[in-house]
Amino acid sequence: MSRHITTSGLVKFNLVMAGLHAVQALAVFLLSDPGRGVWNVTVNNLTLGPGSTPDKLVLASATHSILSVHLAYIVVAFFVLSAAAHLFVATVYRKRYEANIKRGINKVRWIEYALSASTMMVGIALLSGIYDLSSLLMIFGLTAIMNLMGLAMEVYNQGREKISWLAYNVGALAGMLPWIVIGIYFWAGEVYGNGEIPTFVYYIYVSIFIFFNCFAANMFLQYKKIGPWKNYLYGERVYIILSLVAKTLLAWQVFAGALRP
Repeated sequence: MSRHITTSGLVKFNLVMAGLHAVQALAVFLLSDPGRGVWNVTVNNLTLGPGSTPDKLVLASATHSILSVHLAYIVVAFFVLSAAAHLFVATVYRKRYEANIKRGINKVRWIEYALSASTMMVGIALLSGIYDLSSLLMIFGLTAIMNLMGLAMEVYNQGREKISWLAYNVGALAGMLPWIVIGIYFWAGEVYGNGEIPTFVYYIYVSIFIFFNCFAANMFLQYKKIGPWKNYLYGERVYIILSLVAKTLLAWQVFAGALRP
């Protein structure tokens, strides 16, 4: 199968994927209930608590809602980011894209993932009860770093006989932290919230966690040159498929659980 994958074939495949992502973005936008899936993002600040006096300070935390976020827009955003990236590499960036994947690198992929996968993680975090702006920014940032380490992995290992796994390992560490944080909120919801987290959120957590790890496995197989992954173009095609499936799975699980009319 890998012998039949060509750069021109991947360009056409990117065009198809751009269409599939765009169509799903439009579908979610049109079908979602505008009254559902709205979350308030908050900030916290240190303040003086009740009973505080100049001689005896009582410190407390205050929470303030600063903006509202609609989950439908988050879903639309990660679909649009993917559609734009696929369209970009298949049109104006085509020559450089084809040259780069022959060298074993796709810079656009990692930049797009740094934005789209991080947006996906923010959506999962909101569904899990994480509303603090600082926490959401850290989750977005750590997920972005994970994907940019994928870019660093490909850049740093250009032309090297012995593969360095430093960027891969750093990326894996950065990528695990958001999942651990979200897992703590799941645990707290079970212990202190009487198990009020909807079942569909657990399905999202498990399914998207598995798919995120499939991306790491794909890179591992590419650099170990196992089976059809000896051909970098095969791994590129797998990345494209994984991206579509992961985003589709997350989007329609979110829609079914929190956005449908």
